[in-house]
Parts: sequence; C-alpha cells; structure tokens
Amino acid sequence: MVPLAPRWWWAVGAVALVASQAAILSSWGDAKFGTGANILLLLGVAWGFAHRGPWSLPAEFERHLALATTARSSEVLKEADLAALPEPVQRYIRAAGVVGQPRVRNFRATWAGRIRGGTDQAWMAFTADQLTTLDPPRRFFLMDAVMKGLPVDVLHVFDENGATMRVRLLSVKTMVDASGEVLTRSETVTLFNDLCVLAPGELVRPSITWVPIDAHSARARYTQERNTISATLIFSDANELKDFASEDRSPSPDGSTAVPLRWTTPVLAYGPMGTLRLPRKAETRWHPASGAWTYGEFELQSAEYNVGR
Repeated sequence: MVPLAPRWWWAVGAVALVASQAAILSSWGDAKFGTGANILLLLGVAWGFAHRGPWSLPAEFERHLALATTARSSEVLKEADLAALPEPVQRYIRAAGVVGQPRVRNFRATWAGRIRGGTDQAWMAFTADQLTTLDPPRRFFLMDAVMKGLPVDVLHVFDENGATMRVRLLSVKTMVDASGEVLTRSETVTLFNDLCVLAPGELVRPSITWVPIDAHSARARYTQERNTISATLIFSDANELKDFASEDRSPSPDGSTAVPLRWTTPVLAYGPMGTLRLPRKAETRWHPASGAWTYGEFELQSAEYNVGR
C-alpha cells in the first residue's frame, strides 16, 4: 500500500517541533543544544508536508479515492454475455472465475516491482496503488519509487479531461509534467490492458469489438471518446492470458510527441486473488528496431472490486 504513514504525521511533528523549541528558548542556557535536533526534525516535517500535505500527489490520489462510489446492483456476468466473443476470450473469462460474479464498476489494486527509463538506466524499486473506474472510464495510478536512494512520486491520471503524468523528486522538484493527445491515446491502451488483466469479465462491453484470429488469439478494438486503439491478446493452452500487444502506445516523455512503438505486457505467473484467478506477475516491454527490452516488472499485491461508499 502506498500510504506508508498517516497523512497528517507531518502536522503532528510540526506541533511537537514548536513545543520543543519553545521549551528550549525558555531555558536557553541549559537546552540550546537541542536546537540542532529540532533543525533535523524541521527538515523531516518539511519533507512530510511536501510528500503528504494537501498539495502533494498522494493527497490528490486520496481525494480521487474519497470520491469513488459504487453503483451496487444485482447484475452479474452471465454465460450468455460471452456468446459474441471469440472462443479463446470466452475460455479466458471462464477460467478467471468471473462468470456468475457481479459486474465490475471499479477496482482498486496495489502493486510492487521495479521500473527503469532505459536499457542504460538503473532499476528503481516501487510500490503502487491504483483506482480504475469503468463508468465513467477513469484511471488513477500512484507510484512511490526510489531513484538513487531518493524518493520519487509518480501520478498518472486518466479521466474525461485526458491523461496527465507527473513525476516529482523528493515530492518537490518536478521532473516530468506530461499531458496531451498522444499521452491520452497511450493511456487508453493502458486502460484496456487493465480490463484484460484485472477485470476480464468486462471484455463483453460494447466499447470493445473483436476479430477472431485463431484458437489462441484474438484482436480487439477499444473505443473511448475520440480514441480507438487496437490490441492483440494471446492465450495459453491453460486458457490464461499469455501476452497483450498494441501498436498504439508511444514512449513520449512530454505526452505530445507521437512515436508509436510496439508495446507488450507478457504475463509470467498466475495465482488466486480471492475467488478469482488473475495474473500475478507481468512485465511491460517496448519493441524498438534495436530489440525488445523490459522497462517494468509488476507483481500484483491485492485487488478489490466495486469499492467505495
């Protein structure tokens, strides 16, 4: 879970700092050396405010969580809902254990893993917290990473206003502030990948059209607003999603440079998650002409469905 400490710990620390320094000032001659310790505490409080205060990326993510509501109903996914899907997609949905389960309106997932920006860059360990809603389609993904021993906050937002990605070093210095149509199209691919991996029962939605390929693969077209993206899903003999491939995602650092590149998310391991059987380990890979390389390794820690008030 990304929130590793109570949100307002920095405020408690600030009160303690003020009280401590007031006591030192009242007995300056005997206690003045305690000011050095308070300076260190001040640095911690300042970072805590930046990392968990009201203008931080984690605080923004928590505000999105607080707004999550669930339209609870008795609607469940039925076998008849699968009839129009290609056969390997039907088998995958059945094997996931979602037939007869409530339809998904939103889901929350937590992750752990590591990520890097290039083949010549060091891996960064991370934990992540994700909220995805389907009606309307929105995705909020908060990552806490460590780069050369320093904390990095990353927040991806996808909603009706488009997609943004912000990265802050030490919760203060902005390293990336990306937005634009190219990023929004790329994040549309990511949203569809989320459905395939974490909410396979929602592959019956009318926003998705399917073209059968063979007994182990199918091609999908997924439409959100002005963006229609395509992806190929490849399944194993065990009726598990083996890989997901799309040509509609761009590794754009600013969110506006269109350089489409083949993107895949091979699944490495499956396992139970509550009553469902879901991918538990996967990678994210780019496929430039120079050769494919892995930039992310993800391990699913938890998944909850139809969360909220």
